[in-house]
Amino acid sequence: MTNTNPRNLTMMTDLYQLTMMNGYYLDGSYKNQAVFDLFFRHNGQLNYAIAAGLEQAVDYIKNLRFDKADIEYLSGLGIFAPEFIDYLSAFKFTGDIYSVEEGEVVFPGEPIMVVKAPLIEAQLIETTLLNIVSHQTLIATKASRIVLAAGDKTVVEFGLRRAQGPDAGIYGARASIIGGCKGTSNVLAGQMFKIDVKGTHSHSWVMSYPSELEAFEAFAKIYPDNCLLLVDTFDTLKSGVPNAIKVFEKLRKAGHKPVGIRLDSGDLAYLSKKARAMLDDAGFTDAIIFASNDIDENLISQLRLQGARIDVYGVGTKLITSHDMPSLGGVYKLAEIERGGVRYPRMKFSDSTEKVTNPGFKTVYRIYEKDSGKAFADLIALRDEKPLVKPLTLTHAVDRWKQTTLDDYEARCLHKQIFAGGKCVYKCPSLNESLTFSATELDKFWDEYKRLSNPHIYKVDLSDKLYELKLGLLGAKK
Repeated sequence: MTNTNPRNLTMMTDLYQLTMMNGYYLDGSYKNQAVFDLFFRHNGQLNYAIAAGLEQAVDYIKNLRFDKADIEYLSGLGIFAPEFIDYLSAFKFTGDIYSVEEGEVVFPGEPIMVVKAPLIEAQLIETTLLNIVSHQTLIATKASRIVLAAGDKTVVEFGLRRAQGPDAGIYGARASIIGGCKGTSNVLAGQMFKIDVKGTHSHSWVMSYPSELEAFEAFAKIYPDNCLLLVDTFDTLKSGVPNAIKVFEKLRKAGHKPVGIRLDSGDLAYLSKKARAMLDDAGFTDAIIFASNDIDENLISQLRLQGARIDVYGVGTKLITSHDMPSLGGVYKLAEIERGGVRYPRMKFSDSTEKVTNPGFKTVYRIYEKDSGKAFADLIALRDEKPLVKPLTLTHAVDRWKQTTLDDYEARCLHKQIFAGGKCVYKCPSLNESLTFSATELDKFWDEYKRLSNPHIYKVDLSDKLYELKLGLLGAKK
């Protein structure tokens, strides 16, 4: 669903983007075509990521403009040439953008998004694209890891109150759905993106009544067909679950079916097993056990190993903040620049191998095994080459002696064109379509690549032509 209330985020940028733009304009290089890659670096924590945020990035590009108040503010800073200010008054994006689709499985170093545009335009959008794409990709990835850990159990996003601001809560909820969550507690996100909203009552509901039983009875009277009771306000096993069962028995006699109970504290493995036995003994074998309380993929894995009887996980703080990795590490680097009608590949040099970028105007192919249909490797190649030959020899991005040859395979280009000449040429799918796409693609990877710890490293290779270009630039530096 496209945002029905798009915001002009043009001024949400770093000052140095504008100072560089001012310089490009004054030295006349602003019209030179440039290619920038947006990607994330390997950081030792993520083996893969789930791309997200494209829909909001599209809205951002569509609404790029400097309004009267923006122009007055920038002019008042006294650091920009008057002719540059005049240029900004009529600014619009005229370039091309290529991107993987939302829900795509992506790996460190490969372009999630490629921008080809006049240098001055491509420079401006760096900060906001990184902000939008990096954040949503981070949360979608965290959600994916949690959902994978939960197996056949349901995960719901519960993090709004702990999110780092309204936008993080709203768009984090959206990204969590792409990552596999089945709902959110965030009502505004539910309204904006047509996400199922979930939630019943908190401890304050129970504490506002003279007794726990009276609180449960009052809630059941209001919601007889949606009765899920929070049972850990006083004593989960001696009070909460027994009182819930009393209320459930009354509902059953009245022809209603209770939903279940929620645990929000204590030893969730122990309490869920004891509560399950109590509910089953009372004949409520269909009543679900919903658990929350600082849950993440690591805790879920441990709970399942301990035989926890939890049906639904409500995951809040550690999902919406990506608690153990607060930043994706996204970067936006120049890969090609035109000067005097000639295109020059560009790359960043570094003593750290992982910070040496790949030059040129590129795309990414995913290679699938013909017999299993599973993803075998990704191939980054220059956009003007045709590397998909049979047999196909794939070569390690750095250790070129490591090679694999496939006699037969299937391949898919991961990039779609989103903007052409400043015009959007891509229709964003629905959120549910992105969720389905992501789940389908993730299923095409062997489980070894998706382990929470010490995963097998998926192969992301460079075409021979791209490697030779990179090697030539490294040699020229010497």
